Amino acid sequence: MMRKTGVAVVAALVLAGGLPRIAHAQMAGCGNPFAKSGFGPFDYRVARAEDLHVVERRHFTSDVAMLRRGESTSQIGGDVAYTLRAFPNHYRALQAMAKLSLKVGANPPSGAGLPVECWFERGVQFVPDDAMVRVLYGNYLSRKGQLKEAVAHYEQARELAQNSANVHYNLGLAYFNQKDYEQALASAHTAYALGFPLPGLRDMLKRAGKWAEPAPSAEPQPESPSASR
Repeated sequence: MMRKTGVAVVAALVLAGGLPRIAHAQMAGCGNPFAKSGFGPFDYRVARAEDLHVVERRHFTSDVAMLRRGESTSQIGGDVAYTLRAFPNHYRALQAMAKLSLKVGANPPSGAGLPVECWFERGVQFVPDDAMVRVLYGNYLSRKGQLKEAVAHYEQARELAQNSANVHYNLGLAYFNQKDYEQALASAHTAYALGFPLPGLRDMLKRAGKWAEPAPSAEPQPESPSASR
């Protein structure tokens, strides 16, 4: 069962397994996400509830997720890192690692062991077909002002999840921040057509004088009558 997330969440393009992937020079020093280390690793999207419970009740508690305090150690980063070793694509843990680093102004944050980028790269390598990992990575890079790299990840997410309103919306925000208004508008149209509920991107485009309503769908043309003989 697909895990849900509340997230309204350098790079070069290569081909691997028929899908474009993000290659990162740092990946060589990020360790092997497939290596067994105590528990896991498991794909968060299809993990058994009991396996998640084992890790989340001891390491990724609400206090850790909210960055209030560590659970098994005094360092929040250590508990988040344990969670990501067990579930390299654990969405909330990836988001927590990114937020922790930005909050404390350190990369890696204490106890994390690896830079934030490594935890995202491990997730990408472990599940290259998981669009949400790339969206969360893009969100983190956007917050750091690395817009070009963020767009690359959002574009990869779009290739993996063409019908995700969330992906198109986040890509539109990134295009807007790059002042690529034409592509931002196209992404906004797609996101809203797919049912994205928040008006933020549309409002930003309106304030910039770049919003235009989508063209109406072409009406189907009636068939030409057959010529009578």
